[in-house]
Amino acid sequence: MTLLIVLLLVFGYFLIATGHLTGVNKAAIAMFIGTVGWVVYICWGSDFVLSQHPRDYAEFLAGEAPSSSAVKDFIFDSIFLKYVGQAANIVMFLLATMTIVEILNNNGCFDFIIEWIRTRNSKRLLWTITVATFILSANLDNLTTTTMMLVIMHQIVRSRRQRMLIGAAVVLAANSGGCFTVIGDPMGLILWGEGAVTATQFSAALALPAIVAWVLPTILINRQLPDRLDTEWTAPPYRGDDTRLNRWQRMVMLFVGIGGLWFIPTFHNITKLSPFLGALCVLSVLWVVNEAFNRKLFDSDQMAQRRIPRALQYGAIQQMLFVMGIMLAMGVMMETGVLGDISAWIDYNVHNVWIVGIVSGLLSGLVDTFTVAMTNISLYPVVESVQIGQWVDSEYMSYFTLNGLYWQVVAYTTAVGGCLLSVGSTSGLALMRMEHVHLAWYLKTLTPKVLIGFLAGLAVLYFENVLII
Repeated sequence: MTLLIVLLLVFGYFLIATGHLTGVNKAAIAMFIGTVGWVVYICWGSDFVLSQHPRDYAEFLAGEAPSSSAVKDFIFDSIFLKYVGQAANIVMFLLATMTIVEILNNNGCFDFIIEWIRTRNSKRLLWTITVATFILSANLDNLTTTTMMLVIMHQIVRSRRQRMLIGAAVVLAANSGGCFTVIGDPMGLILWGEGAVTATQFSAALALPAIVAWVLPTILINRQLPDRLDTEWTAPPYRGDDTRLNRWQRMVMLFVGIGGLWFIPTFHNITKLSPFLGALCVLSVLWVVNEAFNRKLFDSDQMAQRRIPRALQYGAIQQMLFVMGIMLAMGVMMETGVLGDISAWIDYNVHNVWIVGIVSGLLSGLVDTFTVAMTNISLYPVVESVQIGQWVDSEYMSYFTLNGLYWQVVAYTTAVGGCLLSVGSTSGLALMRMEHVHLAWYLKTLTPKVLIGFLAGLAVLYFENVLII
């Protein structure tokens, strides 16, 4: 049954990697392998429980005779709910942040970005929109930020080829910006929640590599754009039926939304509660401010039902279901003991986190950023502390301690490596759907540029962690 679960996971990874060819949504695949994996596990629960949790199961029985029903109760109470809770933490955080973005967007709080990039100069437009993407993605979900920026770009730039190049730069900025904060990407949030990293140290270590990985390819992309872009500036969208906020009110809402998200690491450090609770608190405050500012429209029953862009509406739901499915699948793999065998093989035969990171980055471009990163993180537990002589290789084991090198390398390589191909991340898939980008064109035009930035950023990370020490 362990082999069956492993084959199920491998087959699911294959379908996720080929989703752009088969047309099967990867969120559906993730949910399938996550749910079916647990069904197979619980059908043969006695074997798995007795091999992985014999002492805990004996305590659970409390002297009673073991039975099929008792095993299932133990799995549900002591094993399954733990992984459901971990997945729910991430999904609830994504739900809160995506709702925050939608409230801000519906109130025109991001309209200043269109004013900021109002130019025909390719260099100014490219760097302005990517800087805004990089900053926003460090605080918001990557997919939501990318979709919003692609919609803005699509309204401005008329040439499809120019939109494809600028859109690729937006995707790279979103993935790079999201990887260096604990709230900018689900992977960083998981590392933070599992106690593998602290918010300040994580950002300090990955900020410069992320900037290098974003800036270098963007410089190369800019060279392929003409000096003057083929742009079309339309009137700002009418929002009178939804909101009548003036400029200062929109700035207040933007400060409450984005500033509140910045406070979440501090909230977690003070209360030790899950970060999603802080995000829900920010959402509740922003919601109250929204209704206070728009109370006249609410009272007069004039507010229209604005349609959420389909790319955001369905993409957000798919992203949450995908994350839930992959985390459940990783949970059942951990309970079979297979991941421990794989990590032992890597320790013995590879024994190098940099090689693991490069391979993970390349796989992220082929399969999926979150899937590969979650697999890597599930391979190793967080080591509490390492003392000299405690292990044969104390330096290597220190890579898996709090703020250890392994967590930084995995977070960086999987996030940026997912941009090597347009199918490697949900942001890249959004670009493919919106601008009809072909994989062959992306591979020829953009993959070499992204690879240069990926290796340069990795070199910076290596210099920070090895040469300086």
